[in-house]
Amino acid sequence: MGQTARVSAIAWTTAASLAAWLWLLLCQGFFWRTDVRLPRRTEPDEWPSVCVVVPARDEAAVLPASLPSLLAQDYPGHAEIFLIDDGSSDGTGDLARELACRHGGLPLTVASPGEPPAGWTGKLWAVRHGIGLARARGPEYLLLTDADIAHAPDSLRDLVAAARTGSFDAVSQMARLRVESVWERLVVPAFVYFFAQLYPFRRIGRKGARTAAAAGGCVLLRAEAAERARIPDAIRQAVIDDVALARAVKRGGGHIWLGLAERVDSVRPYPRLRDLWRMVSRSAYAQLRHNPLLLAGTVAGLALVYLVPPVAVIAGPAVGDTATAVVGGLAWLVMTGTYVPMLRYYRQPLWLAPLLPFTAFLYLLMTVDSAVQHYRGRGAAWKGRTYTRPDAVPDEG
Repeated sequence: MGQTARVSAIAWTTAASLAAWLWLLLCQGFFWRTDVRLPRRTEPDEWPSVCVVVPARDEAAVLPASLPSLLAQDYPGHAEIFLIDDGSSDGTGDLARELACRHGGLPLTVASPGEPPAGWTGKLWAVRHGIGLARARGPEYLLLTDADIAHAPDSLRDLVAAARTGSFDAVSQMARLRVESVWERLVVPAFVYFFAQLYPFRRIGRKGARTAAAAGGCVLLRAEAAERARIPDAIRQAVIDDVALARAVKRGGGHIWLGLAERVDSVRPYPRLRDLWRMVSRSAYAQLRHNPLLLAGTVAGLALVYLVPPVAVIAGPAVGDTATAVVGGLAWLVMTGTYVPMLRYYRQPLWLAPLLPFTAFLYLLMTVDSAVQHYRGRGAAWKGRTYTRPDAVPDEG
């Protein structure tokens, strides 16, 4: 009787996992497709002015590979760059000035806002200072981009043309992250895959849809929309600032778009597992609003969706239940198939696709570790600053 109950529990759990995957495949905004790229665009008759705001803290290692790409933007209208040195100790500001003298191109202003006051994250305090300087120039658009992001020469003109053509208040591209080390190949494509699963790109760009998200490395924002949404003051404590920004813009009636980038790349390396672990765990619990019930539900959901299928394939025959193994195999197959497009986008070998359950298990551990660090008082630590109780991303409703 006990064995039958165990077999029945495994069978029902595996069936639930397959049902979840069929729902994700068909009903979650086709999140697994990677064809959401910069939308149709036509060049405007008159190019609006743009100010580029780059918050930077201890970025001397990556700045030579990123800043020259901004200086070299082929933009027909007026554009200038404001790099905000957020208390760097590695000479980031001086290096930025040196690179501007060496490469020329767009005008560059380097400024420092000082230490952030209580209630502000360092990055958003730097962004606030940069936007304040930019507003004195009266730009129509602001490009918020991170110091580790390299842009193709026509990136800015493509972003502006897309925003104008589609009447978007915010156009954001998820930069292609670096995938060179073994751990980057295993973890990075899955990071973008999981993000798209939470925030399906097709829904974000749909007017009236509640789903809102952006990729903080590259956000072109209409200045009027930023002022209407009180960016960044309204989101000053948000650790996951890109999603918070998109939600604030959408709440203010703005139309936003997010998709995968073609030629916008992150040059920041994450060669070791601990580097990637830190990147994920610093904000994972903030995503769950520091709620233990949401944490428990997330862990259970990850286990059901990603871990049950391979366990069923192994455990089914062990308990004499071939049907359960077949159902688990089908769920694993659907999972693998939905991951293949992302691996192709990142130009990675397809044999990595069946390893997604292992990667999901790593993300589960990172999420739990994020909660542990929060309750130890370490919160979201980043580059020498710790935010012990950062605000969660604001609700969509």
